[in-house]
Amino acid sequence: MKKVSGDDSHRPDDPDKTEIIPAVDKQQSPMPGNMSAPRAVGNPGVTRLALNRSRRRKRLRTAGRAAVAMVAVGALVGTGTVWGYLHSTMGKFGQIAALDTESTDIVDALGQMGDETYLIVGTDTRAGASGAVGAGTVEDAEGARADVVMLVNIPADRSRVVTVSFPRDLDVERPACQGWDNDAGTYVDEKYPAAYGDKLNATYALGGPKCLVKVIQKMSGLKIGHFVGMDFAGFETMVDEIGGVQVCTPQPLEDGILGTVLPEAGTHVLDGNTALNFVRARHVESEGNGDYGRINRQQKFLSSLLRGALSSEVLLNPAKLNGLINAFTSETFVENIDTESLVTLGRSLQNVDADAVTFLTVPTAGTNEWGNEIPRTDDIKSIFRAIIDDDDLPGEKRAEPLPQSVPEPQPQSVQTVDPSSVNVQVSNASGESGLAATVAASLAAEGFEIYDVGNYAAGTTDDTVVRFSPANDDEAATVASSFPGAVLESAKGLGTVVEVVLGSNFSGTVQTPLASDTPVSVSDVRVGEPEDVEIPTDLAVVNAGDVSCY
Repeated sequence: MKKVSGDDSHRPDDPDKTEIIPAVDKQQSPMPGNMSAPRAVGNPGVTRLALNRSRRRKRLRTAGRAAVAMVAVGALVGTGTVWGYLHSTMGKFGQIAALDTESTDIVDALGQMGDETYLIVGTDTRAGASGAVGAGTVEDAEGARADVVMLVNIPADRSRVVTVSFPRDLDVERPACQGWDNDAGTYVDEKYPAAYGDKLNATYALGGPKCLVKVIQKMSGLKIGHFVGMDFAGFETMVDEIGGVQVCTPQPLEDGILGTVLPEAGTHVLDGNTALNFVRARHVESEGNGDYGRINRQQKFLSSLLRGALSSEVLLNPAKLNGLINAFTSETFVENIDTESLVTLGRSLQNVDADAVTFLTVPTAGTNEWGNEIPRTDDIKSIFRAIIDDDDLPGEKRAEPLPQSVPEPQPQSVQTVDPSSVNVQVSNASGESGLAATVAASLAAEGFEIYDVGNYAAGTTDDTVVRFSPANDDEAATVASSFPGAVLESAKGLGTVVEVVLGSNFSGTVQTPLASDTPVSVSDVRVGEPEDVEIPTDLAVVNAGDVSCY
């Protein structure tokens, strides 16, 4: 197999710099029976909220499954055989501050309860070992860029894995960010103001992991709970540790800068250095759009890496397995990742078929005058809405979901409870900035426990709504007594949390709730219905179970 090192030097702001891949459901119970002398709480709503909370449970496949214990870089290993090796790595992860789990950009925090979302970042740092494997030098381009950005979502029922790739040149709005020194792995005192028209990878170069997480979280609405970063050297080491990765190409791979990566078509087992060029190449004439061709290769490479890393040749080979684990722990920098959580997650994924691992790419509409990829904002919103709602995605191969429905609520009487026993999500749908935080403070003063505060997932609405799972009608009635005129809505996916949606008709006053054990009448409860989300049909999709030559 031929390995070629091309000339990869250029200006610090060159957009063509190449890159590295890194390596409750609540049971529904009958409504309680009628009680004497009830007081009325709530009133019927006059409009139907278009809601996306209907989360469907997926039936796990029962045959022909490969244990999916790694996501993106083979990090999520979950068999009993692996535990001894992982246990020895406890505390060896390099830690970095990156996450913002309380961000108001998170959409439908309740709907994401139990989900695990990882931001996987490959950086093109030229410092240290990475410079020695063809990244160039710090004179070429100081610092590091996030040239590979992948968002990995695993739903609460662990029925699938979805990875969304973001083009490195995606046009983004950068928030105000603290400066980042990549060589030192620390943040500096310098501040950068918010800016429009920035490239996604430049966001990382200026503000590091924190700034990148803010941008991706705002764009996706997903609650990013874990961060993994890796540079050139780490990627090459991991590939070599498992004995290479097999790929198949229908034609030779020639890059205008790197030169000949694969001299002929067919099946190849790539070592670390060749694999690095394979996923970095973005000047391939036959692929047209270099960014999307490169991303497609990366996704198919990762599919093969996942299948290979989980094969018996790795899992049952102590030397390869230990080398892979040691490489991952020593060559990555992370936040909110440790050995125990990886083992737990990996075990929960062991029944997931490779066909249920899907790679998508954020769709764009050409480039602007700066050469930035223009995001198709509405389509991107639909994709992530479908991910949050656990809707089926193009190219995904899962068993049919079990049928679920929310029973039609009947007029009933319930009894209020102590506010301290009620967890409340306050969601702002009024369009008035800061209203949710103000109301949350008032509810806390009345004794309620505040679960979370944020913007309403479905945007703005007129009605003020108290949303609850059917088994939590007592708690919902207690909350509703503080919001006269609020609409009561039964919905799935809320667990034990009661959500208050503050509409534009909210009076601005939070009343003291009715005393505990007060009988109240709860009538005209409406049932939340899912909003139709139209997913674009032209998405670039790769399924990890596809072993065809591409």
